[in-house]
Amino acid sequence: MNKYCTALLVQLFSLFSVSVAQTEVFRIGTATKIINNEVGNYVQGAGTLRKATQIRDNLEANAMYFSKGTFQLLIVSCDLVGLESSFVARLREAMGVASGIAPRNILISCTHTHGGPSLLRTNYIMPVDTAYMERLQKWMVDLASEAVKAARPGKIGWVKGEAQIGFNRRVTWADGTHTMHGDTKRKDFAGLEGPVDPQHLAMFASDMKGKLLAVLYNNTTHPTIFYGAGIYSADFPGEVRKMIRNRISSDLPVLFLNGAQGDISVENMLGRQPETPEEKLKRVSELVVGKTMELYKNVTYDDNPVLKHDYHDLKVALRSASVEQLIDGRSTLARVDKGENVGVMETILAYGAIRLQELYTSSPFEILPVHAIRIGELAIVTQPCELYCQFGLDIKRRSPASTTAVVGLTDGHGGYCPTIYGILGGGYTGAPISWCRLEPYAGYKIVETAARLLNGLFRD
Repeated sequence: MNKYCTALLVQLFSLFSVSVAQTEVFRIGTATKIINNEVGNYVQGAGTLRKATQIRDNLEANAMYFSKGTFQLLIVSCDLVGLESSFVARLREAMGVASGIAPRNILISCTHTHGGPSLLRTNYIMPVDTAYMERLQKWMVDLASEAVKAARPGKIGWVKGEAQIGFNRRVTWADGTHTMHGDTKRKDFAGLEGPVDPQHLAMFASDMKGKLLAVLYNNTTHPTIFYGAGIYSADFPGEVRKMIRNRISSDLPVLFLNGAQGDISVENMLGRQPETPEEKLKRVSELVVGKTMELYKNVTYDDNPVLKHDYHDLKVALRSASVEQLIDGRSTLARVDKGENVGVMETILAYGAIRLQELYTSSPFEILPVHAIRIGELAIVTQPCELYCQFGLDIKRRSPASTTAVVGLTDGHGGYCPTIYGILGGGYTGAPISWCRLEPYAGYKIVETAARLLNGLFRD
């Protein structure tokens, strides 16, 4: 080989190496979008039938996009109660076409605010707001495109601490029954059914000059401070977002990924505080913001993290309502139709049993997408259910990562996923109804699936 050819090959190899290095650069893109509904439409809430009289604060969708080489991942946090799995599949496809991201690499998570539009059919009378869903699809498509276009070389860091904003809400009684909420000062109070998870994870995305691009945090509770208030509100995630923006930047995307909160409430069953909703909002938000900003002081960044993602579509069987449930349910709904004043919980359980039979008798199984993500030494597990807290703790215990975040209500809505104790105790979130429909072992199968996925991602 002559000197000319050798020099040419060296030059080509150098150009190839530079090209490969450039495509392997870790890039971060962010975007935010207001997703308010129109005043006068229904507000989501299983036991209430209220239309919004005002928008207290904006509902938002916030996005964080990661790319490195061929790896792409888009995480979106929406101020919504939840989205049905079939609609999420439609959203992913449309967002993927617009952004160039593979649809299964798009994860749409809901904060579970009960101050958003009616999107889950848990009320006998209140319909799903399909007109809003059409507008939401356009917003989400634009959000995905904007996040990808905004991508730039960046670095990522995360820190773990504790901030207890959630408390177990499943109260057990001396007769063996369990209820969601209850007066724990009663003489027949027998203790709480399950544990809590105060872990607070804060992630910070920055450009290479140190400018903060986005904040993401993960904690576990039900955002129900304005439940039944007849207003649109992002609840405490919205207030947290506003407070962080006031400290850093007015347009900063702030994402909340809710944890395994199926049996977790912002209300402390063992020590209720006499406070107004606004006082409660301030207290919870200040706790979250204070811990997040404290962790921010100790963050270290990685501009070349290992990025991996895997998922498994877990097929689980469904429960069915008993004959007694169906007979009583039809009788209860007939009374509602006649205009009788039937109790809220009685109506909910009746409607849930009837709807379970109508929707799932011919196809008694569900597909639950379980995703595992590795960002450096951080692991994130997502699944579509309102998973009971014990399962979230189990996933973390089995994870090979130094830090693991468990996220619910992502990639669809699988309803409540109780433990065996929850199923035995029954009641709302325990009895077989359409939004508590999964087989008794579903949560345990989610834990097993997550463990296998995580160990695969961290094997190297």
